[in-house]
Amino acid sequence: MKFCRVGLAQINTTVGDFEGNLAIIRKHIAEARRLHCDIIAFPELAITGYPPEDLLLRKEFCQKSSSSAELLKSETEGIIAIVGFVDWHNSSPFNAAAIFADGDLAGVYHKRRLPNYGVFDEERYFSSGRTTPLFHAGDLTFGVSICEDIWYPGLPLSGFSLAGAELCININASPFSSGRVAEREQMLSTRAVDNSIALAYVNAVGGQDELVFDGSSFFVKPDGALVARASQFVEELLIAEIDLDAVSKPRLHDPRGRIEMRHGETNTENEVEHIILSYTPQLSDRESTEMKVAPTLSEEEEVWKALVVGVRDYLDKTGFEDVLIGLSGGIDSSLVAAIAVDALGPSHVIGVSMPSRYSSEHSRKDAKKLAENLGIKYHSVPIEPAHTAMLSMLAESFEGEVKGLPEENLQSRLRGNILMSLANKNNAIVLTTGNKSEMATGYATLYGDLAGGFAVIKDVPKTLVYKLAKWRNLEDSNPLIPDEVISKPPSAELRPEQLDTDSLPEYEILDPILEAYVERDATVNELISAGFQEEDVRHVISLIDRNEYKRRQSPPGVKITQRAFGRDRRLPLAQRYSP
Repeated sequence: MKFCRVGLAQINTTVGDFEGNLAIIRKHIAEARRLHCDIIAFPELAITGYPPEDLLLRKEFCQKSSSSAELLKSETEGIIAIVGFVDWHNSSPFNAAAIFADGDLAGVYHKRRLPNYGVFDEERYFSSGRTTPLFHAGDLTFGVSICEDIWYPGLPLSGFSLAGAELCININASPFSSGRVAEREQMLSTRAVDNSIALAYVNAVGGQDELVFDGSSFFVKPDGALVARASQFVEELLIAEIDLDAVSKPRLHDPRGRIEMRHGETNTENEVEHIILSYTPQLSDRESTEMKVAPTLSEEEEVWKALVVGVRDYLDKTGFEDVLIGLSGGIDSSLVAAIAVDALGPSHVIGVSMPSRYSSEHSRKDAKKLAENLGIKYHSVPIEPAHTAMLSMLAESFEGEVKGLPEENLQSRLRGNILMSLANKNNAIVLTTGNKSEMATGYATLYGDLAGGFAVIKDVPKTLVYKLAKWRNLEDSNPLIPDEVISKPPSAELRPEQLDTDSLPEYEILDPILEAYVERDATVNELISAGFQEEDVRHVISLIDRNEYKRRQSPPGVKITQRAFGRDRRLPLAQRYSP
């Protein structure tokens, strides 16, 4: 039996850290060689980190990526390595894969399909590839594609299959969103069956600004069966094997490829460039290895890990070590503090309680109890002296006006000042605590609770906030988040007896409307037909549309849904369209 052993290296790179990224790549090449891999594949743009964004508009950056790739040639003796990089070619940047074989740069593949939707802007930066190289290494024939290429039927994958390739290796930097793993696996399974080819999918891992890459690299056979899967959210070298005969023999019984070739439906000979590698791997000279299939995670666990990785890597890659969090005694700040502790450790988290004249006694106690449970530093800084002074200063200007939002928001802005001052003093970054439901409806104060450096749960709806808190408590023998925090009605506590439902529908009503309108572009009539009350629908949509200006001024935060505010959803601030 002849089989090829492939190592899929899901690694955590940093944008622009060429030396650091090369060191990670070298380490995994050495490990793959030790494990007798014939091929090792790395994620999309592994050398530069992903996404480089407007750094790609700098010629020197692109040229450094190309020259850095050249440095890997000497590292690839006795192995084939596929590494994502920016190829500066004919005065233009290409999203590319370098194919090294036994110390030589054997070929380069340029990404053909450039995504330009959601968080992707690749047509802004890259030229599109026009050729489809196919690599022959002894008895092994394989092709290489990059991320978006595999989401389309046809070229390059169909070209590989019709030209006799047993394997396609697809390298990726595919951002996480809830449920994404199953979607990828289903799609690649379909591609494998349609083309009678084995598929290896390697993905990046780690956080980069607002994006989190979940890894979840995997391998499917030509019949669509998944035979190996890496863990989510951790660096890992996944080993997968392909039986070459098990790919080629079934094709003899499947006439589809021969029919396409005969009828000229796919002009493969003009599309595929055959490259013969001087290196021939020893495909039979070892025993087969057992392949790992990591379990999939529940919705709560994968979102939790995404948030933890997003916080950890944002701080690590921006140079911060410590965070400050305003602890109100409510569910949102409690959740953010627990995430921060899991990401950074309790010694790097500072909780600050800032009670006002309206803060309930149970909220003060809940904030302190949370800090004790988490083992974090805790400060109490009452805002009453500053609140009294500011009301006195503004008394003449406010005279004759009914008390309302200005007085309420003043408290939030005082807290923002305190947190930012303490952050300056402690060389720390403030983690804001607003959730997606609040960001959507504008239930947040500019220069108050929106003030900070990173918005951990800005893409987490309120109903999911509760699910995450309950899940995290079940993961620990001693629940971290006090039960009282989870069970009490949510309130900003900016006036007597205030509840969130004074201004918003119940979150069980609000969040489904939000999801349908923001993520699926549902219309008012569609929402009403789905059973929502017209009053609720129009109220929520009005709040979402008129608070875009606040979201533009909020800090970056972890994307965990299909369509997050900011990078995914971009609407004009000044507009009069009514859905």
